[in-house]
Order: sequence, then C-alpha cells, then structure tokens
Amino acid sequence: MSVSVVIPCYRSARTLPHLVARLMPVLRAASGRHEVILVDDGSPDDTWEVAAELARGVEGVRAIRLSRNYGQHNALVAGVREAECEVVVTMDDDLQHPPEQIPLLLATLEGDRLDLVYGVPREEEHGVLRSFASRSVKAGMSGALGVHGARTISAFRAFRTRLRDGFADLSGPHASIDVALSWTTTRVGAVTVHMNERSQGQSNYTPRLLARHAVNMLVGYSTAPLRAASYLGFLVGVFGLVLGGAVLWRFAVGDTTVPGFTTIASMVALFSSAQLVAMGVLGEYVGRIHGSGMGRPAYVVRERTGAGEAGSRVWPGATAPARVGARSGPDER
Repeated sequence: MSVSVVIPCYRSARTLPHLVARLMPVLRAASGRHEVILVDDGSPDDTWEVAAELARGVEGVRAIRLSRNYGQHNALVAGVREAECEVVVTMDDDLQHPPEQIPLLLATLEGDRLDLVYGVPREEEHGVLRSFASRSVKAGMSGALGVHGARTISAFRAFRTRLRDGFADLSGPHASIDVALSWTTTRVGAVTVHMNERSQGQSNYTPRLLARHAVNMLVGYSTAPLRAASYLGFLVGVFGLVLGGAVLWRFAVGDTTVPGFTTIASMVALFSSAQLVAMGVLGEYVGRIHGSGMGRPAYVVRERTGAGEAGSRVWPGATAPARVGARSGPDER
C-alpha cells in the first residue's frame, strides 16, 4: 500500500520539522511508497520557508503554497488533488495527531475493506465550548446533510485516493472535504486513536469559526434551509387562516370590537418577519449561484517545491501558477 500524507499548514513553522521527523520513519515502516504533501494555506509566518526547506532536504516531501488563506478544507482539497499514492491520510500540523497512529488507520482501512476511516480520540482534546460546537456541527451534518458516520468525523482520516474522482468538479470558496467524501462512499469506519495536546499556540478553529463553517456547509451542500422557509411560510399561512376564522366568528356572534393598532402592528410584523426570513434564505442561495457563476476558484497555487513539482493535474475550480517563460497572449513581446 502506498500512502500520501496531506497536511494543511497554518502558523506551524515551529512544529513542522518535528512532525516530519516523526512522520518519515513511520511511513517507511508502514508503506512501500510514500509522500508527504505540506500545503501552506497563506500562513503569515515562516511556515512556507520551513515547508520549502523540508521539501528540498527530505526525500518524499513536497510543499505547495497557496496564494492566500483559503481555509483548512480548501487546502486539503488542494493537497488531495496532488496526491499520487493509493491512500491519502490527512492530519493536522500541530502534533495533536501522532504520526505513530497512522498504521492503525491503514490497518483498519485495509482489514475491513473500507473506503474511509476516521481516527476518533479517546477523550475530547478541546475545551467544553469548542467540543460542544464541534458536536453540534457533526449532528447537523448527520441530520441535515445526511453524511454517513458524521458523528465520528475528525481531521485525522485515511481514505482511498480514487474517491477524489467523485468531487473532481468541486469548486468555490466553501469546500468541505467530509461532505465531498460522503458523495463517494458509504463504506465508512472509525477507529479509536490517541490524541496529544496541542504543542504550540492555540487552535484556529474558534466556536465562532465552527458556527460559520456549519452555516457554509448547511447552505452550500443542502436545501434544508429552503425547505425550512417553505415550512415556515406554510405554518404562518395556517396561523393566518385560523386568525381570519376567529375574526369572522366574532363578527358572526355580534362581537364587532375593532382590534387596536397594537394588534395590527404585531400581525404585520409577524408576517413581514416570515417573508424576510424566506427572502433571506433565497438570497443566500442566489448569492452562492452568483459566486459560482463568477468562476471563483477553490484555491490558487502560488508555487510548488519538491519532487514532481512541474507535473500537476488541472482540476475545475483550481488555478495553477503559469509556467516560467510561457506566452500569456498574442501581445506579449
């Protein structure tokens, strides 16, 4: 089994050398052929310089630099599309995912003939608020998006590289690697692994960013908000009919008291609120259609370093750097 390890990197200049040093012996023992792909997601520190140096000095390591920060999942998609081995393993850059646990993922993937395996921590490695937000996102993915095995999702995963063919046309700024993988297989498993505490700095995924990611997934990969708007309109319509019937009944029995301004204003506000909610949901989808029509890429690769840097696939939604010396148009001198 050959293995490509994809690592999105952001503010990880101090952890990458230690991570690669621990990773390479594990890969040599666990696989016949292997590679490590470091994807610098527009990090503002020296992450790219460290990643490029590792790519030049360590055999089997490649580094990809995106032109700006696109987000963890977009960086993962960029790295997965560069992978050349049979199996892709994704992991964080902060040493929370021990490289020594990779053989356990690979053994589970091969032994049970699964297509995708998640490494689930024995204990939550985050705070109470962050863990609650993470569990809420997973519950939403399971219920609203129908992602198989969503409650076991983690950033430490192994899957067969051929699955990427199922999301070859994925583009735009709101990529989700887990939702994309759910399009390709239901043969998903999980294995309990040991997770370490973060060795440097703090997690970039705050509860606010997790909530934002959840909204992006819900709107970007599901029509549930549209259905919710329809249900809301139906319920408000039923309420209006009941209210109209009550007014007619009071008129029929002789109670002709005219409702005051407060009642009228309250009802107008209620119906206006329902309309605005529905319009807001529709506007969000129209905005995303507009964004897709503009051809906004999922990521742009600025440069590559390491073996095979000149050879790369052309994927929809991805922009590669122009080759040095290539003509850009008929007016070039």
